[in-house]
Order: sequence, then C-alpha cells, then structure tokens
Amino acid sequence: MSAQQAQSLAPLRAFIHSWAVFVEIERHPHRAARLHALEQLVQEGTDDPASALAEIQQILDKAEADTGL
Repeated sequence: MSAQQAQSLAPLRAFIHSWAVFVEIERHPHRAARLHALEQLVQEGTDDPASALAEIQQILDKAEADTGL
C-alpha cells in the first residue's frame, strides 16, 4: 500500500528507515560482506541458523543505531 492510498506517511517512513539501515550496512564493506555471508548460510539451511540469525540481528541493530533513527 502506498502512502497516497493510505493517506499516511507511515509507508514512506518505513521505506526511508529500511533504506537508511541498508545504506549504513553497505557503507562498511566488512560489515556488508559479513551480513551477506550470514544470509547465505541461513539460506543454505545446512547448519542450525540460530547463531547466524543472532549475528544478523546484531548487525541490523548496530546499523539502525548508527543511522540515528
């Protein structure tokens, strides 16, 4: 649903938030590479994903905090 359809800025704010976190991760090549490696690990499904998912969440939380949102 678009912001215009909802007559709300919430969808736009959600997009900007997601985009800011994405950009913050990609600004740091080591962080981005680690995130992508973890995502690949989870996607392969060969190992227990719990530790990879926990580290992914840490990366996302750090990026969110760094954006100041």
